[in-house]
Amino acid sequence: MRFLVRLLISALVAYGLSYWLAGIHINSFFTAVGFSLILALVNALIKPILVILTLPVTVFTLGLFLLVINALMVLLVDKMMDGVSIDSFGWALLFSLLLSATSSLIFSLLEKEEK
Repeated sequence: MRFLVRLLISALVAYGLSYWLAGIHINSFFTAVGFSLILALVNALIKPILVILTLPVTVFTLGLFLLVINALMVLLVDKMMDGVSIDSFGWALLFSLLLSATSSLIFSLLEKEEK
């Protein structure tokens, strides 16, 4: 149940950001749900491999390269889905930053309410 709530919140944030950011286009809320689900799967399966392979670069950049990896994961999901269009790497980077920050803020607020 917790995963489903997190998925729906991420989809809602992604869909909202598509209205706010000119370079991000998501056709419908259901497309945003699919985007969030596939992004969660990609982050669980592919991202750890990329993090390990790019560990020297990540250490050298003091962790900032992880932002690039997050943007690449967003672009990968964009290529995998119809109904989602991201104009450039810069938009993907900004989108991934805002999606992570906003979702984390909402998740932390919800966890405080549960306690």
